[in-house]
Amino acid sequence: MKLLKAIEIIHARGHANIKATHKTTIEITKDGYLTERGDCIIGVSADKAAADLSDSFKRIAKRNDSLLVIVISVGGVYDIILAQGSQNLVLADDRKIIIRKSTFIEPATVAIRANKAAADIRRDLVELLRQGGVLTLELYAITLDEINPKYSSPRAVL
Repeated sequence: MKLLKAIEIIHARGHANIKATHKTTIEITKDGYLTERGDCIIGVSADKAAADLSDSFKRIAKRNDSLLVIVISVGGVYDIILAQGSQNLVLADDRKIIIRKSTFIEPATVAIRANKAAADIRRDLVELLRQGGVLTLELYAITLDEINPKYSSPRAVL
């Protein structure tokens, strides 16, 4: 069986204006500021955006049978999100990363059909982000044939 997995680690920081109340998306941005309107943003001053992700990660994320496990951690508190990749992902935005519950795709979208959005993230983690905590975003991408070849097919995972 061919090994198809990739890992990306992104670092960012919290901000006093983080609300994390958006019901369908999560965003991490390279921008160092956050206005009151950015209710999906959970991290600023990120060290990577969608365009900066490795070719191996992009190759796997751009498969319809890819599964993404996303771990958000701040100060020992973490939350886990499950999402799906898509052959239609662009992964070309140079400022941000977006994880979506929906299937909408634009250049910053890294994952779709996520089981959580900003509003669903643990509130104790969000409070640490509001206090300026250091955020680590771990993105794990695997394909279903990594689990068992019989599951490999170009269909929706989640």
